Amino acid sequence: MSIEKGRAYFRALGLEHRVMELDVSSATVHLAALALGVEGARIAKTLSFKKENSCILVLAAGDARIDNRKFKDFFHMKARMPTPEEVLEIVGHPVGGVCPFGINEGIEVYLDESLKRFETVFPAVGSGSSAIELNLTELFEYSKAREWIDVCKIPEAEA
Repeated sequence: MSIEKGRAYFRALGLEHRVMELDVSSATVHLAALALGVEGARIAKTLSFKKENSCILVLAAGDARIDNRKFKDFFHMKARMPTPEEVLEIVGHPVGGVCPFGINEGIEVYLDESLKRFETVFPAVGSGSSAIELNLTELFEYSKAREWIDVCKIPEAEA
């Protein structure tokens, strides 16, 4: 199961004790925020985008949305999401639990600047009822992110 891949990833780092398995769903930003008792923006959602026969993962703040122009300018391609079946096959985690931990080889991971508003954030750990609280240094290191990028817009910044 996918949560086991996430747990094993953190076990190898000596951090399995920090993985939270929740009694309720955390498969959406709203549900995760309710389950964890935090504002939705602090949920580090992992967005999957098709790239040839692979995927790109972008972790962004829960209230952020992809800015199609910024995305295209950075990646030189349109932002197209894979089907849930493709996500599971290519990334190794199901939609609702997608995260950069314990993923299949060859997946590029990026962190969006929208996360930098917070000291800690809560990404999933492979299932729709899991999370881990990480500071931004840990998130960058453990996600094996290539770099911080700016491809999202934040609702209050749009006004």
